[in-house]
Amino acid sequence: MLLLRRPLRLTTRLTCLRHQSVCQSTSTETAATTPQSESEKGTGKTQKSNNQSTSSAEDIRGLRLDKVKQLRSLGKDPYAYKFDRTHTAAQLQQQFEDLPSGQVAEEAGPVSVAGRVRARRFMGKLAFATMADDSGEIQLYLEKTSLDSAAPDTFKHLKTLLDIGDIVGVSGPMKRTEKGELSIVAQDLQILTKSLLPLPDKYYGLADVELRHRQRYLDMIVTEGVRDTFRKRSKVISTIRRMLEEQDFLEIETPVLESSAGGADARPFVTYHNSLSRNFTLRIATELHLKRLIVGGFEKVFEIGRIFRNEGISSRHNPEFTSVELYQAYADYNDMMTITEDIIRQAAQAVCGTEQVSYQGQVLDLGKPFKRATMHELVQETLGVDFSSFERLEDAQAAASKALEQQMPAHDGARSACLRNIQSAASIGQVLAECFESAVETTLQQPTFVLDFPVEISPLAKPHRTKPGLVERFELYIAGRELANSFSELTDPIEQRRRLEAQVVAHQLAGKAASEAQAQALADGTQAEVLEDAPHEVAVDDDFITALEYGMPPTGGMGMGLDRLVMLLTDHSSIREVIAFPLLK
Repeated sequence: MLLLRRPLRLTTRLTCLRHQSVCQSTSTETAATTPQSESEKGTGKTQKSNNQSTSSAEDIRGLRLDKVKQLRSLGKDPYAYKFDRTHTAAQLQQQFEDLPSGQVAEEAGPVSVAGRVRARRFMGKLAFATMADDSGEIQLYLEKTSLDSAAPDTFKHLKTLLDIGDIVGVSGPMKRTEKGELSIVAQDLQILTKSLLPLPDKYYGLADVELRHRQRYLDMIVTEGVRDTFRKRSKVISTIRRMLEEQDFLEIETPVLESSAGGADARPFVTYHNSLSRNFTLRIATELHLKRLIVGGFEKVFEIGRIFRNEGISSRHNPEFTSVELYQAYADYNDMMTITEDIIRQAAQAVCGTEQVSYQGQVLDLGKPFKRATMHELVQETLGVDFSSFERLEDAQAAASKALEQQMPAHDGARSACLRNIQSAASIGQVLAECFESAVETTLQQPTFVLDFPVEISPLAKPHRTKPGLVERFELYIAGRELANSFSELTDPIEQRRRLEAQVVAHQLAGKAASEAQAQALADGTQAEVLEDAPHEVAVDDDFITALEYGMPPTGGMGMGLDRLVMLLTDHSSIREVIAFPLLK
């Protein structure tokens, strides 16, 4: 029996992570504590005391709660309702870029900005602070005379009460210092929101990756480039939506709760509806409802939405992700290739300003026509095996096993799993697909359309019009990852029912085998290693077949994972970096 260490409760883990982020910022907090008394100046006693008093999250929070009380005692609301801004930091940087050093822009009048304090330093009767808003940073020039002229002791109160992390509103004229730093000469500074927890140290930032993902709001504040990634993600999605609408596609929302999961081969999440007293699944694809819309008379439809699959988590997989699926009547997978290339090129231009995209140390050329090759051709090119020449499954299995043993290192953990899958394959097409996934996928770095899949792994695609045993389907690979999937959609309801029923039977057999393996694992004491493969229920969507029996026109369809596209265009290797709040344990 495997001995597994009992995990920390979630609340305990969150407390630990929060304490870690606070401890990283201890050094910055000491600069904002109560000023030294005359007897303590030069002795270093206050510095030592402050370091000790700010060594924990609760101590720091306690100090700042005291400052909240002090602000209220001064008649200041530490959590303001509103602040009227005239400019953003970026607008000021642009408007006053020609202001000479040492000059104040008196003729321009005062400006008002708001943002978060990222740094502060007090030096006698003068202080400087760096304030950041969503557009960038600007320096605040805090002079005792100027601030106290509006309200006595303002400078003293700010020295005591203003902390890094506070959100402030500032008004005053623009000035460029003698050292060339564009600054706002603060005539009025209001603390709009008092921060109770300090930001991590500016130099070290958030070093813990899990903490970055769990407390993404903090990550966005302190980690350079994070918010820019999500700006680019938004631009990718808006570009795709605008492009499809310009081509007369109509976006229609389809249900997230479904009676049975369909449109993909994936384990669904199951939930219970109290009023209806029955289980529903979260959708694993938008495909079948969008096709119903084509049956209903719409000719171009799409949906950008969240998909939920109760499967593994990796650098390329998150249980909930965003996809775009589109369907066009009277089109086929050749038309979908054209649309797919256009989507990727327009997204690249919108985000990167070029079709030559740098990704993980290589340059991907998205400008020239994407390579097109069949799965048979690519596998034969890599392994030297022509699967179209086999008539017997046993011969294909033997040839595939021999080629993969030569191709993959003996110590490669994926090799044994691949060989097992080949020996358990029920058809030559499944052997071909396994060889492609194991030996070819990762080699496809430049954009490549992989065409003409085996019918056994493509139950929703139309049979190839000239190649028996294959279907008109493509997958697009870039940087060794699948990015898009497309069919000439199957419109024959009788063939569709036959394929889906065969898929259910195959799934039941696989489930039986998994159950037997799980029982054996329980007996061997290794159950924890195979729980993820536990069988789940699948069913034929009879209503979808009914819709097809009313008649669906020839249709081309395509689905694309938008998270992976954003990864590609922002040079991220992990899907968690492009999802604002990824799923964590």
